[in-house]
Amino acid sequence: MKIPAERTRCAIGYDAPVPPRKPTNRRQIDLASMSDDALLATRLCDLPVSVESSELSSRVERLYRELEGAGIRLRPKVWLSDEWFSPDGFPGIAIPFYLAHPRLKRLERKMMFEVEGGSAAECMKILRHEAGHCVQTAFRLHRRRGWRQHFGDPSTPYPDAYTPRPYSRRFVLHIDPHYAQSHPAEDFAETFAVWLTPGSRWRSKYRGWGALKKLEFVDRLMREIAGEPPRVRARAAVDPIRDLTHTLAEHYQDRQRLYGANEPDVYIRDLRRLFPAAKGEPGSRSAASLLRSARRETRQSVARWTGQYQYTIDGFYQEMIDRCAEHGLRVPAGSDETALRREIAVLLTVMVTNALRDGGHRIVL
Repeated sequence: MKIPAERTRCAIGYDAPVPPRKPTNRRQIDLASMSDDALLATRLCDLPVSVESSELSSRVERLYRELEGAGIRLRPKVWLSDEWFSPDGFPGIAIPFYLAHPRLKRLERKMMFEVEGGSAAECMKILRHEAGHCVQTAFRLHRRRGWRQHFGDPSTPYPDAYTPRPYSRRFVLHIDPHYAQSHPAEDFAETFAVWLTPGSRWRSKYRGWGALKKLEFVDRLMREIAGEPPRVRARAAVDPIRDLTHTLAEHYQDRQRLYGANEPDVYIRDLRRLFPAAKGEPGSRSAASLLRSARRETRQSVARWTGQYQYTIDGFYQEMIDRCAEHGLRVPAGSDETALRREIAVLLTVMVTNALRDGGHRIVL
């Protein structure tokens, strides 16, 4: 399951903080003209970016207006860090640094194949989700009657992985399929985000679903706290970008290691069925070359179906390419490549789904 790397209500705690170093003169850094190598050698604390000077500012203000329009007296503290997360204990939202500049978005896409929160719509979906954590913390909602009945025990430790129920109607669908199933706190945050989204028509969309009772509970809860001052106030930012002294190269090495596929199973029998041409057969084409040409499109479609990170899926896909090259598999002449690409996507989806089923949907904390 694709889950943002949130440091919210995490049972394992944080690593020991690195003493902050004095940043270099940010004015000397021109992000737009920097090469990838120069950018990767730059420390995060030296990046000349901020929420206020980027398109994020208008999106945060939009979130504030939505909260105000719902009668919620809360403006969560917002800052740049290395990932999306809401800290345990106070209402704040950390936004990944790459969303603060187009050049950093391009590097993120190159290194991870996607930009989480890169579009205005996706950014707002994640902001509303994180706002759900903030509202829960600020008003201590998990202590109110009915919260545990609808969402479960919020003190439950986050598991390393979980097995979702794809067809369950007890949970809303918001950031990605099955995200709400990972933990009671995530269930509430996802439900709140659906409730807060303007024009979501949640009453009709979730009619007949068990999730509707949760949405109605959230609706009642928000009416109860409307106009109330928050009980917990914002404090200092956690892991703000100014304190992150590692380079972008180190940042991406860690992320790629975290999201990389772990010994994916490649079904050679299925690959032979897809690519049965004999070596030297006239008009045949290398299966590896076909896979390479369909790589981006297939990876994106499987990511949509499985809710998994594209970087993770790409590890499985590379294994398919390597096995086809290793066994000299070829596409017969005259094959319907459109249909063949669909079958490749199906096989890749099965590989990813089985791996997640066997190991559970990993939660990244």
